[in-house]
Amino acid sequence: MRPVFVLLHRWFGLAVAIFLFISGLTGAFISWDHELDALLNPHLFQAHSQDMAKAGEVKPFSGLELANKVEARDPRIWVTYVLNEAEPGHTSQMSVEGKINPATGKAYELGFNQIAVDPLSGDVQGKRQWGEISLSRENLLPFLYKLHYTMHIPNVAGVELGILFMGIIGMVWVLDCFIALWLSFPHWRSWRKSFAFRWRQGGHKLNFDLHRSSGVWLWLLILLLAITSVSMNLNAQVVRPIVSLFSPLSSDVFASRTPQAPDQPMIPAISREHVMELAKQEAGQRGWTLPAGGVFYSPAFGVYGVGFFETGNDHGDVGLGNAWLYFDGKNGQSLGGKIPGTGSAGDIFLQAQFPLHSGRILGLPGRIFISLLGLIVAMLSVTGMIIWIKKRKARLVHLRKPAS
Repeated sequence: MRPVFVLLHRWFGLAVAIFLFISGLTGAFISWDHELDALLNPHLFQAHSQDMAKAGEVKPFSGLELANKVEARDPRIWVTYVLNEAEPGHTSQMSVEGKINPATGKAYELGFNQIAVDPLSGDVQGKRQWGEISLSRENLLPFLYKLHYTMHIPNVAGVELGILFMGIIGMVWVLDCFIALWLSFPHWRSWRKSFAFRWRQGGHKLNFDLHRSSGVWLWLLILLLAITSVSMNLNAQVVRPIVSLFSPLSSDVFASRTPQAPDQPMIPAISREHVMELAKQEAGQRGWTLPAGGVFYSPAFGVYGVGFFETGNDHGDVGLGNAWLYFDGKNGQSLGGKIPGTGSAGDIFLQAQFPLHSGRILGLPGRIFISLLGLIVAMLSVTGMIIWIKKRKARLVHLRKPAS
């Protein structure tokens, strides 16, 4: 049985090595994507009129007011996500799409999908196409983020091939984690070797130990990273069906609806302001005290979402993330929500996937650890490739030896 597992580990490892190296390395950086993005692009994050705000000369507009101003100034733009309030001195970050051009029946090509708006003047300070293949300063962090989970593989016929492909890579990774653990303990008499590092001997022996022993010491955490990576990419296709076998799951508003094509968006019949009021009323009935921090609209599904969080915590930096309530864009009907820490065991398991994968479940310490773990995953990929190259060279030399 061992020769079969050795062969599987070799080819599974070779199949995923380059992709895990890229994902591990990019994961180490995107653990700090917002901080690094703000450092690289102050014009997208620091409001030009922040000095006026400090002096109290002008009161900032709310996010909803800013969204209306942006749409009024450029009729091509449709704001699909906006925060209710910007952090002091910061711009208001908005996601946008092109409205349908009546002359063509297709959405306007804006050339950007994210804008930064000065909350005092309402002026657009910067624009960019989030996820564009570009190493420019403005696009670097979004490029790395999308590279992490799609490798920038393009969609084909509406199928997100990059997400699907990296989800399959994650599944192979999960399986290989168990094979690698089995191979690391050939028999109980040598179990100590699987935890040791031959630092003084260096060379191939140390490289082998870095690959094997690091994987053994961190096996549970690496497995956790592998499983959550599958959850991020194949939640509806794989993870939800499996979890539902063991625990009942609350309905998923997006999984229960068929998305519209990008050139056939579902136009909402109610405004952002109306949805925000509906959300505040429902939150009050639930006894929530956090403010309504942001609102998005999904043209593909015809669904509004309102998140509840303090200003500056829109990323859900600790625990299971922020609470969201969903509403039908046609009539404002409540469609339930995603309430962290509530529901069945399966619901909570699914809620924990992104916080675990990003380390945000533990706040700042968790993000630091995930960043380091990403570097270790990249290292395991490199050391594994070195082991394979060395063994392959040895086999070739053996084959070339003349028979005695």
